[in-house]
Amino acid sequence: MKLDLVWRDEDGARLPATIWRPGEGRRTLSSALVGGGFATPHWVLNAQVRGRYARMDPDVHLAELAARFGLDGPGVGMLTAAAVDRTFHGADEGVTAAATVGLRVPTWAAAPAGAEDRELAPGTINITVAVPAPLSDAALVNAVMTATEAKTQALLEAGYACTGTASDALCIAAPETAGEPEPFAGPRSPWGARIARAVHSAVRAGAENYRPR
Repeated sequence: MKLDLVWRDEDGARLPATIWRPGEGRRTLSSALVGGGFATPHWVLNAQVRGRYARMDPDVHLAELAARFGLDGPGVGMLTAAAVDRTFHGADEGVTAAATVGLRVPTWAAAPAGAEDRELAPGTINITVAVPAPLSDAALVNAVMTATEAKTQALLEAGYACTGTASDALCIAAPETAGEPEPFAGPRSPWGARIARAVHSAVRAGAENYRPR
């Protein structure tokens, strides 16, 4: 996964973003603000914003950024206040993962009803995963689950008492090819195990090297 690092001046700061161009014949399943769900994107953008980010139209903002960086066609877009120029990578037998890890407000997923967060801030853990084998729809969903479990394992091992943050995003990419796609991507399937190890490696490195700002 080759990420291009680009910069822009915005909101009184010099801010980075990464762009991945997966090439033709890849489809994604993502929870991203732009290009979420099943898609066949031309690009995947992960853009850093200021910690005091308060825009209520992030989808419009991402469209503006895509135009600014000359990105044409459909794409996947994510935002984070984590340091995008410090993207961490993991790889395992053909699977590659890239993660930006912001942990200013670590969060438990199953918080008690009515519990208030001590702070709402766009920290965010954004993860992009490239798998070289075609995956069925069910296997792509399974891959999202596996990557999320691996993320949480990495955070706990790095000493963070959380399952992530309240605004994490994930994008899984796999080729569209003729023939039978892989039916499974759980953590004990061949490709799921590789996804888990690649994501775990990237997120744990990011968590252990996280620098609060």
